[in-house]
Amino acid sequence: MPGLFISLEGIDGSGKSTQGKRLAETLRAQGRAVTLTREPGGSPGAEEIRRLVLEGATDRWSAETEILLFTAARRDHLEKTIRPALARGEVVITDRFADSTRIFQGITRGELSDTVDRLHALMIGLEPDLTLLFDLDPKIGLSRANARAGKELRFEDMGLAFQQRARAGFLALAGQHPRFRIIDADADPDTVAARVWAAVTPELPPA
Repeated sequence: MPGLFISLEGIDGSGKSTQGKRLAETLRAQGRAVTLTREPGGSPGAEEIRRLVLEGATDRWSAETEILLFTAARRDHLEKTIRPALARGEVVITDRFADSTRIFQGITRGELSDTVDRLHALMIGLEPDLTLLFDLDPKIGLSRANARAGKELRFEDMGLAFQQRARAGFLALAGQHPRFRIIDADADPDTVAARVWAAVTPELPPA
């Protein structure tokens, strides 16, 4: 059976992780095999890189270095997790994929979109079948993100203006690619989950 590759995108604090878990649970309740994963991470090697890019000072890496690190993590994730699951006919849900690099490194931190796209074509060569963009006011998203406990706040620490540029970039990208579905994330989790399900259902392969 064919697999389905779904990516979840959006600014920090937009609710992607929560909705990804809920979507996976709903699909499994239907008897579908699901791999729920994340970026950076999703494989042992990529999880090691995750700590490098999400912790520490905001100026720890240049945007160019980040692009290389994220691409290396994504390649390992692709080899070890995504492609094997799709080959088994599973639904793969990833919390972030290449579109995050296109926005967070390619647009918000310089004119590096061409660099991101060239590296993606060379080393990854795969786009999701469906991308859900969780759209939210950056002020709300940043407030949610900063309320989370943990060390992985390097991008949140870049501030509101950074998140505003990211939101604009995501919306522009969504307008360029038909695989995107924009999900209004400014609602309670049940309402957002219903919006997600309405977007995903038409794309699912036969159970």
